Parts: sequence; C-alpha cells; structure tokens
Amino acid sequence: MPETPVTAPVPSSVPAPALSLVVHGPNLQDHLTGLLDSLAAHPLPDTEVIVAAVGDWARETAERHNPAFQVLSLPEGTGDAAARTAGAARATGRWLHFVHAKDGLPAGAPHLVAERAAGLPDAVDVLLLDHVRSTWQTSALPSRDGPLLARAGRTGTTLDDQPRLLRLAPLLGTRVLRADFWRRHEERLTTDDEPFAAYAALLLAGRLACLPHPAYEDRLLRPESLPPLTPRQRYALVDRYESLLDLTRDRPAVHAVLYDVMVRDCLRTFVRAGMSQETAREFFHRASIAARRHHPDGHQRPAGLEGVRRALLEEDAYTGYRALQAANRVRRAVRTTVRTRRRQAGVRFRDLEYHRALGRPLDPRLAVFSAYWNRGVACNPAAIAAKLAELAPWIHPVWVVSAGNAALLPPGTDHVVPGTARYWDVLARATYLVNNVNFPNAVVKRPGAVHLQTHHGTPLKRMGLDQMPYPAAARGLDFRALLERVDKWDYSVSANSHTTRMWQRAYPARYVSLDHGYPRNDVFYTAGAAEVRAVRERLGIPPGRRAVLYAPTHRDYEAGWTPRLDLAALADHLGEETILLVRAHYFYGGTPSPLTGLRRTGRIVDVSSYDPVEELCLAADALVTDYSSIMFDYANLDRPIVVYADDWETYRTTRGVYFDLMADAPGPVARTQEDLAEILTTDAWRDEAAAKARAAFRRRFCEYDDGRAAERVVRRVFLGQDEETLPPVLPLEERTPAPRPEEVS
Repeated sequence: MPETPVTAPVPSSVPAPALSLVVHGPNLQDHLTGLLDSLAAHPLPDTEVIVAAVGDWARETAERHNPAFQVLSLPEGTGDAAARTAGAARATGRWLHFVHAKDGLPAGAPHLVAERAAGLPDAVDVLLLDHVRSTWQTSALPSRDGPLLARAGRTGTTLDDQPRLLRLAPLLGTRVLRADFWRRHEERLTTDDEPFAAYAALLLAGRLACLPHPAYEDRLLRPESLPPLTPRQRYALVDRYESLLDLTRDRPAVHAVLYDVMVRDCLRTFVRAGMSQETAREFFHRASIAARRHHPDGHQRPAGLEGVRRALLEEDAYTGYRALQAANRVRRAVRTTVRTRRRQAGVRFRDLEYHRALGRPLDPRLAVFSAYWNRGVACNPAAIAAKLAELAPWIHPVWVVSAGNAALLPPGTDHVVPGTARYWDVLARATYLVNNVNFPNAVVKRPGAVHLQTHHGTPLKRMGLDQMPYPAAARGLDFRALLERVDKWDYSVSANSHTTRMWQRAYPARYVSLDHGYPRNDVFYTAGAAEVRAVRERLGIPPGRRAVLYAPTHRDYEAGWTPRLDLAALADHLGEETILLVRAHYFYGGTPSPLTGLRRTGRIVDVSSYDPVEELCLAADALVTDYSSIMFDYANLDRPIVVYADDWETYRTTRGVYFDLMADAPGPVARTQEDLAEILTTDAWRDEAAAKARAAFRRRFCEYDDGRAAERVVRRVFLGQDEETLPPVLPLEERTPAPRPEEVS
C-alpha cells in the first residue's frame, strides 16, 4: 500500500501535548455550541483544541469560546475529510482525536483519553474508545461496543488476533490515531466516507489498544433533517466494502469478519432505507455480486432465517427476498393486536368529508391562510396574501378563522370556520397552505402541496425541541407530534441568520429556509409620513406628544397577565406629554382588567386588541418591552428601545433563551420601575449609547428586512422563481425606514 509523505509540524521548543482534539465540520443544528461549552468548562491538561470550523456559523461559535482554542476558518461546503486534514495539519499533539462538530464528549473524556494515550508504547497506532449515542429524544445511551472492547483487553493487540474488533461501530471519533500513523496513511484515511476511514484505520494499524470507557458521544441527527441519499450514494456502501475487502485477501480471519459485517450492513440498508423499487433492485443486485465475489473460502452461512436471507442475496433473488419480507409482515400482523378500529356506529363526519376531498385533485389556484391559531388576517400570512393578490391574482386565498373572530374580518374576506365541511374541503384541495403556527395534526401533506411556515417572530426564548429541558415552557407538548407537523413544511421564512440557525436546531427537518425577511415588516420601509400620521390620529395621539408602546411578553410560569409595572405611577412620573400605549400578549385575549380604570386618564391607551401591531409600532416614538419578539421587528424603524427586565433570571431559567439579552440589548436596560422612569425622563432612552446599542442590534437582527420580503416569498413559493432572480436584499445602510413621529407632526 503506498504511503503519503510525512508532513510533521515545524519543531518547537514547547513540549508537544499528548493529545490534539481536532473539532471539525459545520455547526449542524447548533450542536457545536454544546461541544465547545463542555470543552471550555473543564481544564484540558496536555491537550490542545483545534477547531476546523466550516462556514460562518461554526467560526462565530468557535471564536466566542476559550481563546486558547485554535480556530481555522474554512469556507461553507468544505467536506469533512478536508476539514480534518486542515485541522490535523495545525496539530502538534502526539495523538489525534477527530471530533465531528455535531458530536459530543462526555465529561472528563479528553483528560481520560490524553492520559491513556500518553502511556501507550510507540508500537500502538490506534486507541479504540467506547461511546454513547444520543438522539433528539434520548441522551447518552450505551453502545454495544463496551463488552467487545473489554474482552480485547487494555494491553496492545492486533486486528489479526482480535478480528471481531471490526464489529465495532464505524465511527472515526472512537479511533484516536497516533499522529505519525495519521501522516503515514493520510491519503488512505482522507475521505468523506467516515465509516470507510474508521474501518481503514483498523486495517492499517500495526497494534491497537482499547479503552472500554465511554469517551465519545455520537449524536444521531434526525434522518428527516438530512438530505435524502441519492442512488449513487446508496450504491457507494457496496463499493466501500469491496474496496476494504480487497485489502484483506491475505488476512483470512479479518476478511471473514469484514465479509459478515458487509453482508449484514447491506441487508439492513436494503430493508430499512426506503429506496425506490428501481434503486432497491439495483442495490440488491450490486450487493449480491459483492457477496459472491468476496465470499471467504469455506465460509458457512449462519443457520435459520438469517442463513436464508444470505442465500437469497448471494443468489440475487430479489423477488424471493421481497416475498420473504411480505410473509414475515403477514406473520407479524397476525401476532399483533389491532390497535385502532373505526367506530362501529360510523365514521365521524370530519373523516368522511376530509378523506373524500383528499381523493380529488389539488387546485393550483387555491391557497389556505391562517395566523395565530385562526385569529384572523394578521402577521406574515396577511402580508403574503396581500402581495399574492398583486402578483398572482389568479390564486384564490381562503382564511381559516375561528367562529368568534369571523365577524372581525375585513369585508369580503373568503374564510372557513374550523370543523365545517368546507374547512376540510379546502384543506384537502389547496395547493398552498400558509400559516405562522402549525396546522392541526390531522391535516395530510399531499404530494404536490406546498406548506409555507412563516413563523411570527425572531426567537429569544427557546422554541421547538429546545423547550424539552424546560417543563414550564413545554407544558406537556408532544414533541414527536410537533416534528410530524414540522416534517410537512416545505419552506420556512426567516428574518435573519440567527433565526435561520435557531430553527435548524429547534425544528430539524428538510424544509428550505427562505432568508428573505419577515413580510409583516415590509411596512416599516414602505410607510410614509401620511401613514404614520393617520395611525396616530386613529389612536388619539395629539401632535407633539410622545407615545411609548409598552408590549410585554407571555410568561410560562404565570397563570394570567398582571402588569409588572405600576402603570398609573409611571404615567404620572412621565407627565402629560407622554402617552403609554399598553399592549398585553395575545395569549391573554380581550382587555386585561387591570387596565380598565387607567384608560380614563387619557395618558394610558389600551391597545391589546388593536390590529395590526405593526401600526402601533409606526405610531410609537419608543418601545418598552421585556423579552417579546416585537423588539426585533421594531428595531427596523431605528427608533429607541428600552428593555424592562425585572425578572430576567427567572425568565431565563424557566423558559430558556438563545442569547444573553442583558449583554446584547437594543438599548438601555431597566431592572426596576425606578430605573425605567429615570431612563424615560432623561435622554438615556435616546442618547449616543442607546443609538450605538440599537445599531449593533439592527445589524444582527434586521438582516433581511428591507421592504420587499413579501415579494421575494411570493415570487419564490407561488411563482416558482429561482433564488438568483429574486430582488436582492438591500444593505442596511441603504434602507430608509418610515419617518419618525416627530418628523410628521
């Protein structure tokens, strides 16, 4: 086997560390953050950390952590093999441990590995580790490798003496490689096919050592969040094993074990992979050729059903294997109790009507819209529907609205009430389904239908799967059902890269992120002086008076809404020149009773039921909020924002947050009512420091909002235009927000 030249690092007077941890890859679903947090939390004696960060998100994440970490910035799309190679080239340690950015390291694992590796003789090339496995719903499940590693013993061995080690999970992260071994075989080990590299490391090693202790965490991403494999990628599994088996012809014991591993893996992939019939037949055929070509001399098939399966594979009996599968399914069905039965008294009306409608063709001219659990025409769906009427008037919109809100709809709005016959009919036939939350579980995702998830805010608080550690926030949420709804999304609208990234981790699925901005925020760039003046007149705000919008968010740990401020006292403190526009969170509905008496003063206006909220933002000279996502939208107006965070620690602990708002606020932060009054009665709410904080916040969170978000979404989703043909996002410094109230009075 040819060897690549050894390219050792430049010698240094500083002693080389025992271990180089090479963290590599993109920040998939933000798992890199947890990995680096764990590394930064504990001392790493005799260990260096090199982060070969792929893409901006990975680089930014790495740079926020321990300054002792060496960060290599690699362009988006760099493969795993190239990232490993780049990290290894920078490494100075005697041993290399490659850790994928999506994976983790149990507490104390780096120290344990470094200590074990440092004590190994020079003849050992590879140290094998045990590992645990985690998914979105399970954590640190033990692997099956532990007993096998324990039987192999802690002293050095060879693969020829212990060929069963080939049955270990093919994870490169569980193979710690001596640095000079890596450099001798770098060409062979440099491949994006991680299982190939993991097997090759065993086959190429002179001696092996084992550490039968979990020192690596394999985080399995949801298959539904990964791109589906192409037929060529499916066939590559067979090619990989054939390439490896060619290396073992003169090692009979090793060859026999690897052959069994190949056959088992191919059969498991064939049964579970969900391939098309054409791809499955071709895969089976290729696996059959490989099974015959590499069959070890004198090798006996196992007894029983497994032996029958292998015989059918070697005979290329695709039809026979499928018949065997069908027979097994029938046998299991007979043994399994029927879990659900239709009611003998008859099928529910909804089921009858809906399933009948599902048999009809999709209507390419029909779109269903809903917002905030059927509250009415609002938010991003409303902005998209308005732009749709302009650019594609042939597509008919139907809104889903609750019976109680139907009377509040704009005149002429075609709508359906949930549960009615027409409701199920349009849901079944509509080609486009648009919502800023989720449609009910019962809604079927039909082939050809397009589900557009618009969301309704930039996330500060934890969302989706990230609510799992926060029971006060989750409140018994069925996360499996949530993911089933998420899997129906085709598109997910985002206002900034922070949101795009958080949705990747909170809602891992295959949807396409539309980094186009929030359509509801277009008005902040399209409204002029006349619109701002008209809204203030509707709200009864006299010219020259300052209007402060107070919009707090919902708290999961509170049963109802109680103002966290003494609004009457605050209004008195601010004086007659300031009007407070008070908007409670929509979760509480109606008019909050604590505000009823205060409205008579004329200096407090209850706008809890006023829609759209974007008009309130246009009318306000400043915003006071706590943790509400309204701050991200309002920042587009480049007007003062004050954060009132009297319970930040409690909110952060009970709900969970994605970043430290106290450190990255869009303006001054008040922790008490006295602080807030002081800020609003001095220039602190709009001084140079406030403007500087707001500018940084706008750069980060107003990334894509420029007044043409709705147009981009409509052209991309409804008109099918390519991303490259859409109106480009205008740079922040070139945008002109709606005029401030003092400019139109």
